[in-house]
Amino acid sequence: MSNLILFDQHYQDLLPLTFTRPVAALRIGVLTIQQKWEHYISRYFPVKASFVTAAHLTKKYPTYWDKQNLLINASLLPTFELVEYLCVQMPENTMLLQGKTVIALKCNEEKGRDFLEGKPIDLKQLQAATPLIQIQYPWDIFSNNAVALELDFTLLTTDRHSQAISSTNQVIGDSRNIFLEEGAWVECATLNASSGSIYIGKNATVMEGTNIRGGLALCEESTLKMGAKIYGATTIGPHSKVGGEVNNSVITGYSNKGHDGFLGNAVLGQWCNLGADTNNSNLKNNYSEVKGWNYAEGGFIPTGKQFCGLVMGDHSKTGINSMFNTGTTVGAFCNIYGSDFPRTFVPSFSWGSSKGFVTHQLDKAIATADRVMRRRNKQLDETERQIIEAIFEQTATYRKF
Repeated sequence: MSNLILFDQHYQDLLPLTFTRPVAALRIGVLTIQQKWEHYISRYFPVKASFVTAAHLTKKYPTYWDKQNLLINASLLPTFELVEYLCVQMPENTMLLQGKTVIALKCNEEKGRDFLEGKPIDLKQLQAATPLIQIQYPWDIFSNNAVALELDFTLLTTDRHSQAISSTNQVIGDSRNIFLEEGAWVECATLNASSGSIYIGKNATVMEGTNIRGGLALCEESTLKMGAKIYGATTIGPHSKVGGEVNNSVITGYSNKGHDGFLGNAVLGQWCNLGADTNNSNLKNNYSEVKGWNYAEGGFIPTGKQFCGLVMGDHSKTGINSMFNTGTTVGAFCNIYGSDFPRTFVPSFSWGSSKGFVTHQLDKAIATADRVMRRRNKQLDETERQIIEAIFEQTATYRKF
């Protein structure tokens, strides 16, 4: 068994983050969910995942079938025990469940397609022995980030040696819980690993005066700017620049929060930019449960969280001194400015402030995205343009300005 297919579940519930990527491409801990499954399974055989996802993403994220396939629910995080069972012990023509949630199937293409189309299939059903972490809503990402970060830290660093930690740094806690990849530059920083592990990726930079309280994943080529204050559990994805104060947040990658301002209990997509002194609230003044926008329900639903900040889709940006209320969801390709709170649900392709929004025109949004990506030596190709056009059409119903 070597053909891995990660199928979307809760795609609608995870919007706006999944407008531009499959569920498997969401980042939590150090790695994306796809990377986690590939790392775990590669201990048993070489593997490269393909995807079952939304129609407008299939050209970029296709599905590849073989005679026998291992289909895995992409909203679930792997463990060593689960992967050993799937790769070694699980029989063919079997479905593994956690309650009513399908974890995985081992089957041929015909049965796999029938399952994905909601047709009845003849597979033996088994129940998983231990509970798994499932990412159903955007707030599940930062809520489970501490556990995911520790699992990834173990996965990536076991039997490997960290770069030496410079004597200019102040280390608190066990230094074995700090790992610096090749080319990482960390000087004159405080590294407190007593409450969580600290992972510094390849060629990442921690500038002088930075205070880190783990857990933290600072991924490849990312930078923490001078005087940054980072509280765990926080993930800063590859090629991102972050300053100011950050608490329990996940930045997918290629996004910047380069200046002072607070980001807490938040998830940002790729290619976002938060202007100087952008802040989000993560706690209501009456300390009550926060509600968050849910696309599947078409309205706000209880998050079960007292602390819940900002969820922002890809390519959205803020001007200086922008503010977001508790539990705000901002779609993709938004441009938000002004020093007052906008609404707590900002549809994709919105341009404006609390005083009102207009539609961010498609051609201008694409042109900006192209310029931003070229700065990082990335190309906005025809497939990406088609995805953006599809998102624009799908989200038109929300833009009744």
